[in-house]
Amino acid sequence: MLQRLIPFLAILGLSGLVGTLSGCQTSPATPMPTVTQVDLPRFMGDWYVIANIPTFIERGAHNAVESYRLDTDGSIATTFRFRADGFDGAEKVYHPRGFVQDSSNALWGMQFVWPIKADYRITFLNPDYSQTVIARQARDYVWIMARTPSISDTDYATLVRHVGALGYDVNQLQKVPQHWPSAKEQ
Repeated sequence: MLQRLIPFLAILGLSGLVGTLSGCQTSPATPMPTVTQVDLPRFMGDWYVIANIPTFIERGAHNAVESYRLDTDGSIATTFRFRADGFDGAEKVYHPRGFVQDSSNALWGMQFVWPIKADYRITFLNPDYSQTVIARQARDYVWIMARTPSISDTDYATLVRHVGALGYDVNQLQKVPQHWPSAKEQ
């Protein structure tokens, strides 16, 4: 298992490094704003990915959920799981670690492969902590997430406008299919 994982991690690390370096050269001059303050314990838990401009590992993802747990050392244990290419697709699970990088708790470094920490900015968080937008200074990837698998069309439109105001091409946004059968349906 580890033998098969090493080439994948090497490719992921190299692509992250290339992406980080190229992002430094092409990032818009306008700084990416973050929310003023994040209550980390309240932010922890499950977040359903409603829409995104996906990374290569997320293309075709269904039922994508990102889960956060605050560890005693202040880092954030993260589990990102989804079904590949359909609701019955193979389950993919990743365990990056988040590192808070400022006193607002809204700027993180997300580490999939040591020593690279990808830029991760909480740019929107509604007052009840039910919806959020995670963006990057390079404006290459973005995630609209919620505590529930779906949100209203009005809320979605508001979040898409927010993403556009950050400087993203909203035509690249892709809704992430979410279907969670209730116990009665199973």
